[in-house]
Order: sequence, then structure tokens, then C-alpha cells
Amino acid sequence: MRINKYISHNTKYSRREADRLIEEGKVNINRTPIKDFSYQVEKDDRVFLNGKEIIKKGEWELTMVVYNKPRGSLVTKKDDRGRTTIYHLLPGKFRHFIPVGRLDFLSEGLLLLTDNVKVATMLMESKLPRVYNIKIDKMVTEDMTKAMSEGLILEDATAGGHEKSKVKSMEFAPFLDFAIRGTTGKYTKLKVAISEGKNRELRRFFAHFGAEVVDLKRVAYGAFELNNLPENKTRFLTTKEYDELHLFLKDLLEESK
Repeated sequence: MRINKYISHNTKYSRREADRLIEEGKVNINRTPIKDFSYQVEKDDRVFLNGKEIIKKGEWELTMVVYNKPRGSLVTKKDDRGRTTIYHLLPGKFRHFIPVGRLDFLSEGLLLLTDNVKVATMLMESKLPRVYNIKIDKMVTEDMTKAMSEGLILEDATAGGHEKSKVKSMEFAPFLDFAIRGTTGKYTKLKVAISEGKNRELRRFFAHFGAEVVDLKRVAYGAFELNNLPENKTRFLTTKEYDELHLFLKDLLEESK
């Protein structure tokens, strides 16, 4: 494959932009600067752009969908109590897909599903922002605000967790962002962004302050947003979202070297 086509196919740049990058000396083949616009990339060639290796999209072949998980469903293949799982609700063609993280039984909203185990793991372990609209049955206090800003370590984080959970203690990183969306009576609506997805993290956090999370809906996971997707419906990623996903995966791979 001609070098400019290779760059265009595997990055966000067009062929014309790829030619300009080659001319500027920003493209290396096997760590050697290349100025030959007709160069044909071979199978074993390693192509670098601005010092970062271009990863062939074929190495990250996957399908990913955004699913609007309904409240009252479990993110699991089967439940010993016979409760509804997402795999009862999903179209058959997605029932072999893997969830990127989880939402508990009473939570709803954006859930990413993919047929690529490695990608699912990388996204789950990443620090991509998870954004939620939540409602608690208390007013926000100064102590809550301080903990959201500075983080919190709890030796006993069982409040808010599932009664059978083996997680007893938990460290909460500072929230990436939070804002009060409104108050009604004793209830407060917030929009919060966190960088982790620990077991019932938000429910445990607010339970420490005597507040129950009565509604929890995830509306974004990194660049992927729920928007107006109806409940219990799926949508494929857009071309732009796939491009952003591939760039993110390449950056993660580069950081791990």
C-alpha cells in the first residue's frame, strides 16, 4: 500500500495531508526518515508519525455499540434469582458482546458493548471520564463538596454497597467534575464525572454522608454519549467515534511501551 494511503487509512489525516507530513520529515519507516512519496508499505514495516507508531486499524477490528440500559436489569449473562439481564433484552446479534464495565440493577443509561475482549478490558481500565446524572435524597453539604474535590478514603465503605459484596473499603479519587442541576424539596440533582468505575462507587460515596442515590443514569463514557437514544435501544458508533477510539487505543499502546 502506498505510504500516503497507508497513513490516510490508519489515521485521521487525508492523503494530501499525509504527503505534507512526509515532505516535512514527520514520517519514518522502521525509524528511518522517508521522503519517497511512492514508497510501498510492506507487511513487516513499522510506520511512525511524529515519533508515534501508526497501528493498523485491522489490528483493532471490532464492533462496538452504545446501549441504553433500562433500570431493573442486570449486566450479567444469567442470574440465579431469575431477574432480567441485558442479554434477555438485547437483540440476538449482540448477545455475545462484552460489556465495558457495569451498571447495577437500579442504574440505567449508557453501556458500551463490544465483541473485542482486549478493547473492553483496555477501556474498563482506562481513566476515561464516566459522566452521570444522579439524584440524592439530601442537600449537598460542604463535606460532600470537599470530598468530591479532594477525594476520600473509607475503611468501611459497605454502606451503599450490595449486602453480598466482598468490597469493604474503598478509595475514591477526586471527581473530575460535578455540578448541582437543581433541588426539589429534600432532593438534589447533580451531574458528576469520575475517572473510575468501582463497585457501586457513587452509591457508596454518598451513603457515607447519609444520602441515598435514588436515581443514577450514565450519560457519557469518554467521547461516547447517550444523547437521545431511547431506553433499551442500541446504536453503532459513528465513523468519528470509531476514529477517536482507534486514536485512543494507539495512545494507550504507546504509553505502555
